[in-house]
Amino acid sequence: MQLLESVGNTPMLKISEGLYAKAELLNPTGSIKDRPASWILKVQDPIANGYDTICEATSGNMGVSFAWLAASMGIKCVIVMPDNMSIERKKTLEFYGARLIEVPAGDFDGAIAYRDELCKENGWFNCNQFGNQHNIEAHSFTTGQEILNWAEDNKRTISAMVTGTGTGGTLMGCHRRINPQFPEMKMVAVEPSESAVMSGGEPGLHGIQGIGDGSKFLVNMDKVDYIQQISTDDARTRARELAKTHGLFVGISAGANILAAEKFIAQTKPKGDVVTFLCDRGDRYISCL
Repeated sequence: MQLLESVGNTPMLKISEGLYAKAELLNPTGSIKDRPASWILKVQDPIANGYDTICEATSGNMGVSFAWLAASMGIKCVIVMPDNMSIERKKTLEFYGARLIEVPAGDFDGAIAYRDELCKENGWFNCNQFGNQHNIEAHSFTTGQEILNWAEDNKRTISAMVTGTGTGGTLMGCHRRINPQFPEMKMVAVEPSESAVMSGGEPGLHGIQGIGDGSKFLVNMDKVDYIQQISTDDARTRARELAKTHGLFVGISAGANILAAEKFIAQTKPKGDVVTFLCDRGDRYISCL
């Protein structure tokens, strides 16, 4: 598909001295999830395997990416999503022609189980982002490699990578690709303080859509060096500030990433650069920013 060529190769933006952010909001649908979604469908090729419908459980962005790709491929898309996600995400899915099934908020494992049930009953292709190793692979071969290329081209040393964890694909894939080149690099996982599962807490409702879905999923905690907890209110505030100070209209999780990276720098004073991600655009959250 020609559209796949438009995914990735996003620029690295300087936020402050020693802090750089990969501008994933510049992907075709406006989020980092275009990478694993396109990779999964390219590698697993549901059409060639006889499927006419793909299905996924998502807090939003991955669903939008799959809906976009399904529309371009001429197949159907069914999305299972908690009912507390932003109206902008829901409307975007509808514009791409996806069928949206809303489930009660607060039980993401239940949403995943319902997706599995639907796929089994209807013979749909299960995208399975939360357990799909191709998710990690996508970030290793694309996101991680692009960051390595940037570091080599600009003679930068990466001391840490800071990323919010939803599926864990970004964290694990980038670690796989970058760690051999920068073995001292610290991996910093960002999670909502209201749902601090990686820190040993219980899942809870929060407003940092796209991360903190209630489980570790693909994350191997042995690869995580630090965990930064960020509250929904603080993430929203930092996202709004980025629009005013940097001209970056980003989503709530990007605000969490930047704030977590700034806290990490203040706490540890790394010698090299800290890299993080502007995961998506802010226009997907106007109603809740």
